[in-house]
Amino acid sequence: MINEKMPALKLFGRKWLAATDDLVYPGLFEIFIRVVWFVLIGIACLRYYGETWKCRSGGDLVRVFLIGEMAILGIVTILIIFIVNHSARGSIADTYARRYVQPLLTVKVLLIPAEVVWNILGTIWLFSEAVECSSEHYTTGVVEALVIFDWVLIGLTIFGLALIFDPLGSLGLEDKELEDSVEHGKISRIWLRRFKFFWWMRRDESASETFQHVAGLLSALFRGTDLVPSDVMAGCVLLRVRQKRETLELRRLNILERPKYTTDGVSIFAGAPDWMSLEWAHHYLQLAISSYGWLFVIYRHACTGCFRLVREMTCCACMRRKRNVVLDDNCCLCSLSGVKTLSKLSEDDILFASFRNHLCEIPFVVLADHKTSSIVIVIRGSLSLRDLITDIAAASDSFEPEGLPPGSMAHRGMIIGAKVLLKQLDQYKVLENAFKMYPHYDLTLTGHSLGAGLAVLLGTLIRPRYPHLRVYAFATPAGLLSRDAARVTEEFVLSIGLGDDLVMRLSVDSMENFRTSLLITLQACRLPKYRVVLNGFGYILFGVPDRDLNRTWRNGNTINSIPGQLPLLSETPSMRPTETILERDVTRRRYSKVRLYTAGRILHIARCKPASKEKKRKKNKDKKFEMRWAHPEDFMELSVMPRMLLDHLPENLEEALAILVKQQDEPLFVL
Repeated sequence: MINEKMPALKLFGRKWLAATDDLVYPGLFEIFIRVVWFVLIGIACLRYYGETWKCRSGGDLVRVFLIGEMAILGIVTILIIFIVNHSARGSIADTYARRYVQPLLTVKVLLIPAEVVWNILGTIWLFSEAVECSSEHYTTGVVEALVIFDWVLIGLTIFGLALIFDPLGSLGLEDKELEDSVEHGKISRIWLRRFKFFWWMRRDESASETFQHVAGLLSALFRGTDLVPSDVMAGCVLLRVRQKRETLELRRLNILERPKYTTDGVSIFAGAPDWMSLEWAHHYLQLAISSYGWLFVIYRHACTGCFRLVREMTCCACMRRKRNVVLDDNCCLCSLSGVKTLSKLSEDDILFASFRNHLCEIPFVVLADHKTSSIVIVIRGSLSLRDLITDIAAASDSFEPEGLPPGSMAHRGMIIGAKVLLKQLDQYKVLENAFKMYPHYDLTLTGHSLGAGLAVLLGTLIRPRYPHLRVYAFATPAGLLSRDAARVTEEFVLSIGLGDDLVMRLSVDSMENFRTSLLITLQACRLPKYRVVLNGFGYILFGVPDRDLNRTWRNGNTINSIPGQLPLLSETPSMRPTETILERDVTRRRYSKVRLYTAGRILHIARCKPASKEKKRKKNKDKKFEMRWAHPEDFMELSVMPRMLLDHLPENLEEALAILVKQQDEPLFVL
């Protein structure tokens, strides 16, 4: 069992959501501010102190304020210098080197009442008639600015303490097993109260159940680790360095080889069904993007988006007879206008649209696509807090529709979402009416991110009715289906992902592995946190230099595993689910019952790397992409990469597919 406890700050007998090494940069900023004010108030004393003896009333108060303010500024500044000096000592896990930070910080917090009192004196001097002294422009201006700024600083200090307040910080029981059980329950209840704070979501169907599952998952992931937000940020920087070092070393030893990609679409799709092609994938991705509606139009066209939408709006639509069923849009049908703008389809081709967005209830649109002779169900991806909670409700649950093997499991939140979609389709007889109008059309489902996962599960549910349906899923989440069920979906699902897409590698299992890797990496680091954070900004701008691959760690050999084969993360012995969740050893704690995988046949797209350094010098702006058929097991490890968020954005995936389609008409690109 590793030492999973991280150095959370302990102040006034309780833990806080900060660490003893988080005070370097805030302290340096405060030192700069206080030194500037010390100099200014010192000049004010030299120029004005003698005049205070001539005051008609209140001269003593002015002198006490000036002398006391200089004394407080000097004492606090010296105190912060000591705090910053001690906070910068030792590595992230070396709390002993920073043992004096907590008492020094306690003294600083106890000086806040003295600052408040002296600020009250300054306020009385400047903003009341109790003091009658000659007005010296420089001094009164400086003191007035200082008083106002001090009130702001005191307010920010109190606000900062409120932000890092840990509601669980006072928990401490002698019985470790009892403590872990009580802690899990208390953290779950705290998360549950936080979710229920969003009152507009309480009335959503299945809200209570979803909140409980999400609260239990978040408690199981991070309970007992003492991780604070800065630890996670520093850990991500360190994981990026560690993963790059391990990858280079494994390739040097010929243990890990880069998968083979190609730009030749003919060879890639040689054994695939006709409907699996780059052209159709690009077409359906454009339809999937249209489900994001007017917000995506404004996002892509910040200056002209409103004008594009106005052309497709219908004024006072709530008072007009609707041709098609449109649920939960506004009076001008703004969401529908966004769909029409992005899809370039007429309103007659939009057969049904639901923009109702509740927990596990995602907006979707049903289109008649004459280009492909298909009825297309387009499901929107994550765009709201409700969608995010649906994503996080990621524990596995039973999912055994006709066609899947017994014992199949799937993402709990998406199971509920797919069933809600199916209920709406049946309630309004959407597909029955659509095929009456277009009897010879096929059925296609598509979506991006959360929409992709829902499209796969919905397609699985209705496939017995429509055996020839197909699904185009883009940036499909990793934790979607159990392995045997995912194999079945390869017959009718094409999943496409780009580069280092985070969501394609995100699941409960990968998050649990990531948590343990994060703790191991933080403990192996020998650099202080402020250095790690500073290096992180440099990595964003210039990449990870080779010199940092070795000097970051306590010992030279940090390669203790191959990605996906961590010995600490092996399958645990059979236990009851409750025992697994309450397991004190964070490396053995598991929330999900089974490991879930990406669905469908997976086409992975990557950027072509320059073949030589000469191409880098030329700075050729022409982008090139390559592709390969991947396996779900390739996306089990959550890696920290520079483009892991950018590669998930639908416009970047659409650009990659467009370039790949264009490349097929060009001479074969030789790597």
